[in-house]
Amino acid sequence: MLHPPHVPRAPEGPQAGTPAEVAPQRAVVVVTGLSGAGKSSVLHALEDLGYETVDNPPLRLIDNLLPGPDGRPIAVGVDARRAEFSAEALLAALARLRAEPGVTLRLVFCQADDEMLQRRYTETRRRHPLAPEGRVADGIRRERDLLAPLLEAADLVLDTTDLALPRLRARIAAEFSAAPAGSLAVSVVSFSFRNGLPREADMVFDVRFLANPHYVADLKPKTGLDSAVAAYVEQDPDLPAIYARMTDLLASLLPRFVQEGKKYLTLAVGCTGGRHRSVHVAEKLARWLRGEGWRVDVSHRELDREGSRSAVASAPAGQPSSETGGV
Repeated sequence: MLHPPHVPRAPEGPQAGTPAEVAPQRAVVVVTGLSGAGKSSVLHALEDLGYETVDNPPLRLIDNLLPGPDGRPIAVGVDARRAEFSAEALLAALARLRAEPGVTLRLVFCQADDEMLQRRYTETRRRHPLAPEGRVADGIRRERDLLAPLLEAADLVLDTTDLALPRLRARIAAEFSAAPAGSLAVSVVSFSFRNGLPREADMVFDVRFLANPHYVADLKPKTGLDSAVAAYVEQDPDLPAIYARMTDLLASLLPRFVQEGKKYLTLAVGCTGGRHRSVHVAEKLARWLRGEGWRVDVSHRELDREGSRSAVASAPAGQPSSETGGV
């Protein structure tokens, strides 16, 4: 006698053709990176956005840090200070979290160049956690080696070398706040070509072709924020046509960035000294972008650096400088 093949009993629950219950979305952000590169600042910015934050828990507890039933997002800071730290173990834990139903996980890596990291340690008179009795440079090198696999796997890399704290906060808000779908935040920053391109720049406009107020005695000590400098730059006969091409280009490209899912765009405007022409044009572009309905913040790298140097010079020994100077 032939027996029909065994057919397993269908599990109880939604029948075929009926919608299954969708797992609630749970957001997890893991923040790591080099000591002194701004990890704590990123965690504080996420906390301000409503994230529940946990700083440097034991790796064995990472799997237990999913958001609770209320769906509140969670941000976890992880670094190499713990003796049991292992980049490979952390990546394995993150892979397990990503496999959980409904979990959206992003790994954020904070970094800065060696010179800036050493300067921050010098200003605050702190010892590097991986070189408590040795040179800061040795600790930075060891930490880079330890964290290299995390840098390679990161979903978002934040280079804070020249990133003032207000701009870092704006970047985090644009990336992780509950902004409407398809929204794009634009950061406009002026800079000096002499001091190098901003590391975070997505697009760069060069305005060194404009008449330079630096060579006008009354205007040299002023900046592009002063009306007299703005009027001088606006008198350049080439500015209207070039500026129109800039805005036409942005009007075409920004909607395409939105279509690609980009949430944050840094638009850099440079001149020789970063104090006159680029400052004025950056402010001009920011006003136009706001008029077009974009979310915009504007900053001036060289002016911020001047403010940072003044704050450092006047700060008490061992105290961090003004937040305009860095993270």
